[in-house]
Amino acid sequence: MKHNYDAIVIGAGSVGLPIAGNLREQGLKTLVIEELPSPGQGQNKTAIGGIRATHSHFSKIKTCLRSIEIFKTWREAHGDDIGWIQGGYIFVAYSEEMAGSLKEIVKLQKDLGLNIEWLPASGLLEIAPGLEKEGLLGGTFSPEDGSASPLLSSAAFFSHAQKLGVEFRFREKVTALNLKKGKVSGLKTDRDSYACDVVVNAAGASALEIAALAGLKIPVVPESHEGGITEPCRRFFRPMVVDMRKEGPSENYYFYQNSEGQVEFCITPDPPITGTDRRETSAFLPLVARRMVSLMPLLANLRVRRTWRGLYPMTPDGFPFVGACAEPEGLVHAVGMCGQGFMLGPGIGELVGRLIAKKLTDEDKKVLEGYSLERALCGKEAFK
Repeated sequence: MKHNYDAIVIGAGSVGLPIAGNLREQGLKTLVIEELPSPGQGQNKTAIGGIRATHSHFSKIKTCLRSIEIFKTWREAHGDDIGWIQGGYIFVAYSEEMAGSLKEIVKLQKDLGLNIEWLPASGLLEIAPGLEKEGLLGGTFSPEDGSASPLLSSAAFFSHAQKLGVEFRFREKVTALNLKKGKVSGLKTDRDSYACDVVVNAAGASALEIAALAGLKIPVVPESHEGGITEPCRRFFRPMVVDMRKEGPSENYYFYQNSEGQVEFCITPDPPITGTDRRETSAFLPLVARRMVSLMPLLANLRVRRTWRGLYPMTPDGFPFVGACAEPEGLVHAVGMCGQGFMLGPGIGELVGRLIAKKLTDEDKKVLEGYSLERALCGKEAFK
């Protein structure tokens, strides 16, 4: 039996759920297909919850500024506690080279409309008193950034989409895209067939497989990143702390205290670990613990509850691919979030909703230029 929809979203994660809700708000009959048993069970549940507009490009800044507004007002607008904390982000500098780089980027970020400042060591220590003082030159602070619970947020976005009338099919794997005269006419899963005018590829780490069903190749490569969480304790700092120093097999690391008092942390491996292996390693915790305790000695007293490993669908330049394909007509990509799908998702959701409803603003068009499928893949986003 073939079921008819205006749009079908593949993926019920950090990006797919907001897109689905926005499509329904635009008046489109919308279906979400997810091969996992429930929403938010892919890369969403491996995110640590950071949400920042502190980027170095117009497109990401504008998208995340809108995401922050959605997260910040969600409880008031919809009644769900999603663990939102507006604690800000700090990027620390313990060398003249790093201080110079951060100060230079601050100029660009302020020109693009960010609320961000360079603070000397004394100012930074007022915000995060537990930081190691020796050698600290200062850092940047963006007070409007924050954090939320990925699990609570995905449950809230799912519930909201259901209330709007979005339909969901779980435990179904997309096996084919139906194309007719260069246009999308529907898709097939391992359980059923569906007709539609638009298919949105929001499949996260599986996005390459979906694109391949249309004969397309997209330069998105999954990378493995590990994270962890401690026992809860009384709050002793608010911002996400980011240390961009390279050391051994790590490029940078970051951590914060969530709404329940637990410290969540993640590290960026150097060199990158490509592939889809999600088994946690014995090397991660000793490496990240040493780096975190050296930066904030008070962390030494906390016990770690668990660690995990998730996938970052990476692009060559650190920007996602968001937009409609020239061919086949009706296929829209929202992929390659580079581990930032949680913070980009709500903003991307509204953007894709207006794209498909043909209601793009001039600013939307400028944002989409940065995410274009046809862009020159040169350079890298500084805070990818």
